[in-house]
Amino acid sequence: MTLTEQTVISAITVLEDGQLQIRRSRRVFDGAEMLAEQYHRYVLAPGDDVTQEDPRVRAVATLLHTPAVIAAYKAAQERNRP
Repeated sequence: MTLTEQTVISAITVLEDGQLQIRRSRRVFDGAEMLAEQYHRYVLAPGDDVTQEDPRVRAVATLLHTPAVIAAYKAAQERNRP
């Protein structure tokens, strides 16, 4: 069989403060059988640039990161600065 590789967004988790936790999975297949899977996780805060993100991530961010959510997130970050 032929080895193939697939990279997908396997999870988008929304946190209470509007941050998005993204899990990108890299999968290696031998035909239809998955041989390996690796995860890379990262966080997008309200107001972050999402123009280079996967279309699904952009759609969720566009829906949830309203001006009010962005302002509330930034205000909370300022309040929590040491």
